[in-house]
Amino acid sequence: MRIAMLSVHSSPLARLGSKEAGGMNVYVRELARELGQRGILIDIFTRSQDRTTPTVIPLGRGVRLVSLHAGPAAPYDKNLLLTYLPEFVSRVRCFADGEDLSYDLIHSHYWLSGEAALRLRRVWRAPIVQMFHTLGAMKNSVARSEEEVETRRRIVIERRLMREVDAVVAATPLDRAQMVWHYGADASRIRVIPCGVDLRRFQPGDRAAARAELGLSDDTILLVCVGRIEPLKGMDALIRAAARLLNQYPHWRDRLQVMLIGGDDERQSARWNNEQRRLDALRRELGIAAQVRFVGAQPQERLPLYYVAADVVAAPSHYESFGLAALEALACGAAVVASNVGGLALTIEDRRNGLLVPPDDDATLAAQIERILTDAALAARLRSAAVERAAEYGWPAIARRVAILYDELVATNAAVWSAQRLVRVS
Repeated sequence: MRIAMLSVHSSPLARLGSKEAGGMNVYVRELARELGQRGILIDIFTRSQDRTTPTVIPLGRGVRLVSLHAGPAAPYDKNLLLTYLPEFVSRVRCFADGEDLSYDLIHSHYWLSGEAALRLRRVWRAPIVQMFHTLGAMKNSVARSEEEVETRRRIVIERRLMREVDAVVAATPLDRAQMVWHYGADASRIRVIPCGVDLRRFQPGDRAAARAELGLSDDTILLVCVGRIEPLKGMDALIRAAARLLNQYPHWRDRLQVMLIGGDDERQSARWNNEQRRLDALRRELGIAAQVRFVGAQPQERLPLYYVAADVVAAPSHYESFGLAALEALACGAAVVASNVGGLALTIEDRRNGLLVPPDDDATLAAQIERILTDAALAARLRSAAVERAAEYGWPAIARRVAILYDELVATNAAVWSAQRLVRVS
């Protein structure tokens, strides 16, 4: 079986935590690699953002990343990329024709890729599996400013994709319910398959060694938050919660460190986006600039260091369709405090393997962080249960479920085209 996987707006090799690189990039890359181990051939097509990037990069057994030039060779507004979709689709077709390839199925990620998939299906006659990763309607339901609002065009395209693709993958039952509620999607055509985690990379480790490698002392009180620097991630609530903790425990001022992992670090302030500048102003206003650090985006192989070293990993997002960073933290045995939203509310069982709080509620967030910092027995119970919970999400099990879906759709598609040929012959 050969699969065309589409990730138009962001490469699976993009620097995590940068503007358009996050959990989806990890999902695409790791799922493809695991499927490749199962003997499935996969070409991942993405838009090149650098003229020096090779067109084809091997990612593992049977898996290739194919970067195609379409539009500016630089990061570009995702909404404006619709203009370059015809060029992208044309280059995908040229690549396939040039290698005399045919694809049994198209697996598209994000709404932009779904739009490209519909155009490719007309040529390849291959079924489409669509995963949205985030939903425009859900993002708009929690938007707090005009800057955060997704376009009407995105909503229209998402609604059409749910109606026209062969199957949709939802990360959680809640994700599926939101598609039905906001878009009128047919629930019977939505398969719930969670995201996975690399349990070989993300696992409990030596806390003292991790802290030593990060240059932290044993008595540092470390709060970690991983994600793109954007309003949706709720990092402002964590900064306010940290200020509350220092007001209550002023003797922690020399020990507390809040590490925000994503975006650009302290030395690259000229490259900060509007949200990072807002967070910088907030930490200064609250008098905790010394305690809150922009660590910058980190390669995935270094993330376990932060999760293992942390006293608390916070995921204060306003919306997460799944919440991959929180799952990675659980796998490392971290004590996680997360917003009671989206996939976070399902992955984390409150008071068993983590603590849940209302979104945008810095007072409750501070109180729950305080519970973990001051109750060693609670912290130990959460950490132990976290590892058990994450064990359910290993990539081999997730990829197996995706492969079963592929087999079903390819078989159905073949039967449909065979029946149509018989009708034409008769």
